[in-house]
Amino acid sequence: MTQYFTLFLVLSFSAFAKDKPNFIIIFTDDQGYGDLGCFGSKTIKTPNIDRLAKEGRKFTNFMVASPVCTPSRAALLTGCYPKRIGMHQHVLFPSSTKGLNPTEHTIADHLKSQGYATACFGKWHLGHHPETLPQQNGFDTYFGIPYSNDMNHPDNKGKPKGGHAGMDALWNDPESTLTKWKTPLMENEKIVELPVDQRTVTRRYTDRSIEFIKANQDKPFFLYLPHSMPHIPLYVPDEVRDADPKRAYINVIEHIDQQVGRIADLLRESKLGENTYLIFTTDNGPWLQFKHHGGSAGPLRDGKGTTFEGGQRVPCVMWAPGRVPAGTTCDQLCGTIDLLPTIASLTGTPLPDDQKIDGLDISSLVKGGNDSPRDEFLYYTSQGAIQGIRQGDYKLLIKGPRNPKKNPKAKTQVLLFNLTSDLGEQTNLAEKKPEKVAVLKKRMLELDAEVEKNARKPWLKN
Repeated sequence: MTQYFTLFLVLSFSAFAKDKPNFIIIFTDDQGYGDLGCFGSKTIKTPNIDRLAKEGRKFTNFMVASPVCTPSRAALLTGCYPKRIGMHQHVLFPSSTKGLNPTEHTIADHLKSQGYATACFGKWHLGHHPETLPQQNGFDTYFGIPYSNDMNHPDNKGKPKGGHAGMDALWNDPESTLTKWKTPLMENEKIVELPVDQRTVTRRYTDRSIEFIKANQDKPFFLYLPHSMPHIPLYVPDEVRDADPKRAYINVIEHIDQQVGRIADLLRESKLGENTYLIFTTDNGPWLQFKHHGGSAGPLRDGKGTTFEGGQRVPCVMWAPGRVPAGTTCDQLCGTIDLLPTIASLTGTPLPDDQKIDGLDISSLVKGGNDSPRDEFLYYTSQGAIQGIRQGDYKLLIKGPRNPKKNPKAKTQVLLFNLTSDLGEQTNLAEKKPEKVAVLKKRMLELDAEVEKNARKPWLKN
């Protein structure tokens, strides 16, 4: 009888697992709001991602929780403002002694507990110590660069000249990926290539992703594919390289688009697309100081590292035939911090109640609705200081001087924008609407105080 009961449980679990949808999150690095054809680019051709948008749903008011890499990634995986989990103070470096605390409940943790196969192929940047790598945070397997692709192992020293001129020189010398850098490639917890050949890494991430999907097509899976690019330095395979450095960024985005197409084609051909949510988005806005090695924020103001919309509003496309309505656009406020509770909702499983998060369930938006549960959003600087709040149509930013000791006469800027009528944040309404400024400032400080009071600690090296 026991054998029959065990067999019943196995068969029941298998049937249960097959009913669960798969999830793929493709997360690029430093790609601007205006760097896709479906988001208005006239210079970059992205037919594969554009097709996903045509067959799925485009999100035009989609936010990341930080304008730089590490805190943005922490927010995506945990559903928290980075300050809540101690991951808010800029990015991690090879010398950093902290990382994402493995006690945090990530998307991978949540899905793995339901029997999902989980994999991360790409840039991690949430801690390179063994205690903080992907396998300690819910992933079965990992293959990728542990931090940014412009960082050197082990101490980040000896890097080539920077700036857009320095990037031109690197682009003109494809072998520089092997001669000028000491960036590592890891498999699980070991460095397997030093330096990594960045010319092929985008394609290799995709190769691993395709192998993973094929190997797990009969069970539910979660694939997290955080591409290392278009973060500088830029590289592509030699056979697709455009020799003109002024077209380097275009070349890289179009190569990424081709790799996205490979995954989408596999899902269509295998019929897995009918049971898979594919989400394409990016970690923050474009690194504008690198000029033609950086992207475009389109109609938005500024870019990476700032709390203007160009730094934190990012392109997002969601695709799942039969589950996400085709050819639709959602202009409701939402963002990466909402993905964890949304995925939990789509799988019909509750999140743990012992860790407060900031994300909200936006599954109704994913399915085609236009009534977002989110009406507020906090803006933190790249160093983790509270600087703004969005509430409805209005956005308040309170920007203090960068170096008050060096420039004691510099004044704090109070900026109020109506994003519905002024997406480019050009008209400051602060003086005309002091009451609105006061209300928003009070609410911003209240929300930030709660986050700070209940903040949890990151992992710290002893």
